[in-house]
Amino acid sequence: MATILVVDDELGIRDLLFEILDDEGHSVELAANAAQAREARARFTPDLVLLDIWMPDTDGVTLLKEWATSGLLTMPVVMMSGHATIETAVEATRMGAQSFLEKPITLQKLLLTVNQGLQKAEQKREFERLNPPPVMPPSEVMVNRQAVSSGQQPETAGSDDAANLALSLDKPLREARDDFERVYFEFHLAMENGSMTRIAEKTGLERTHLYRKLKQLGIDFGKPKKTGA
Repeated sequence: MATILVVDDELGIRDLLFEILDDEGHSVELAANAAQAREARARFTPDLVLLDIWMPDTDGVTLLKEWATSGLLTMPVVMMSGHATIETAVEATRMGAQSFLEKPITLQKLLLTVNQGLQKAEQKREFERLNPPPVMPPSEVMVNRQAVSSGQQPETAGSDDAANLALSLDKPLREARDDFERVYFEFHLAMENGSMTRIAEKTGLERTHLYRKLKQLGIDFGKPKKTGA
């Protein structure tokens, strides 16, 4: 069965909910205030939380918001109150509460709400299992500069070589582009044995522009050849 966290400052309410849910086979944790609820949430992730709105230290809506903004609202939360207004219930729902129980809580209403909350949570987990988020690309692309300078294809270069260059995708666009262009032109310099004519043809740049680009990137391309270059 499920692990349910009950948060309520009234001892009678906590005892009543514990007896009902325990009889249903659930594992029940009790918290008398928001501080104890925070401590319980730090220890484990309940399958469902029954959270009272009016508490002496921190109200339930504020605690709900704390969990939501800190990424801890990963379980269904059912708000409870005997004095909440419609506006309060709407705000709690907007913050991520799944439903609302009005006190005094009847046995039938409690079990129905708990079962619905657990069922929705299970459906959500199943959906996420069948629809995993797309794999994000790595923030760095490793290119072996020794392999580039020897004319090997960059993607075949080993990633554990000390001469590797990290093309960081976290850099500003201009800096990342300079890194890429540096590796790109070093590769073509190696492939064409320094022939500026062939490099210009391969890269689609006019030779004057090519010289300027190599100088801008700090690439030592040597003196231009008099023949065939």
